[in-house]
Amino acid sequence: MKVRTRSSAIIGAICLVASLALTTASADEPAAPGQAAKVVLKKVATAQNPSAGTAGPGGTVWIAERAGTVRVLGADGLGEPVLDISDETTTDGERGLLGVAFDKRFAHFYISFTNLEGTSTVDEFAVRDGRIQPDSRRTVLTQTQPYSNHNGGDIKFGPDGYLYIALGDGGAGGDPHGNGQNLDTLLGKLLRIDPSGGEPYAIPPGNPFVGNPDARDEIWAYGLRNPWRFSFDSGTGDLLIGDVGQSDWEEIDWAPAASEGGENYGWSQMEGTHPFRGGTEPANHVPPIHEYDRTGLGCSVIGGYVYRGKAIPDLQGQYVFSDYCDGTVRTLQMEDGEVTGVSDLGVNGGETVSFVQGCDGELYVLGIAGSISRIDPA
Repeated sequence: MKVRTRSSAIIGAICLVASLALTTASADEPAAPGQAAKVVLKKVATAQNPSAGTAGPGGTVWIAERAGTVRVLGADGLGEPVLDISDETTTDGERGLLGVAFDKRFAHFYISFTNLEGTSTVDEFAVRDGRIQPDSRRTVLTQTQPYSNHNGGDIKFGPDGYLYIALGDGGAGGDPHGNGQNLDTLLGKLLRIDPSGGEPYAIPPGNPFVGNPDARDEIWAYGLRNPWRFSFDSGTGDLLIGDVGQSDWEEIDWAPAASEGGENYGWSQMEGTHPFRGGTEPANHVPPIHEYDRTGLGCSVIGGYVYRGKAIPDLQGQYVFSDYCDGTVRTLQMEDGEVTGVSDLGVNGGETVSFVQGCDGELYVLGIAGSISRIDPA
């Protein structure tokens, strides 16, 4: 592991992270159903296979590159790597450095990656004055992966201050081990843990399966195939998950901020709202709020964020997402967990792999070929 700390872009006042702070939604009413905001994609930097990103100290955006480096996007562009674990990870299949996150106070930085054996790993670093402290590194959670795909890997701190971790069903195709519906494995799940409450972590007492001998205490939600990207709405606290489909349907799942967890999103009995290979819909199935088929160019949904920035008023309150194969940036207009309209923003991020929300609520689109673009008003 190599840590580089000489970067003026990461030193400065700590901003409040828009993606974590709950605000009143009264000033963030969504645009009228079907109304598409006028936007452009402004390329702000080029990276080596960017895979994920997060808002950082001093108004910066930290970008993860799949091979194992982290670089900081500041006013002067993309800096030199501040973290390099490229000798500890592999990029075969869908592996690599897949997620990054700061806690609420920017006191700790977390990375989610697959190690050389393909094991999903979440590590923690202390942060001081905006700089990673390499000697503080510790492993928080690991999960062996039977295959090199469907690793998930996204990590986010929720409005409750806990760390959420998305893991795919283990890979291959069709969930051959039945992990999605099996509560005795972390695969095919969204987890919730408290990394600061224990060693290596504590279980939040409100997790839905605490005390159930047939379920893992870390599980927050289940029935997921490959929840590649998820986010929390900074205006409401609602959770949205882009879950990549098998061969026919891509889906976006939703849970309200008041959820007590335990949602079953159906995989592998269901693919979206459709029984998968003769599956039976679980009695507690929570259907997606949006799905689309693969008759067009789409193949892998890329979950994004509900826009809560100020630069594009017509985009306020809309969920921005894309697809890896199609690249078109689209939005959902929503009301109380129901989709009231779908819009095409008329811009294309190429082979889009992730969205990033900055401290100011503005959104960036990452293309696996290297582009980092901000969504700006036209």
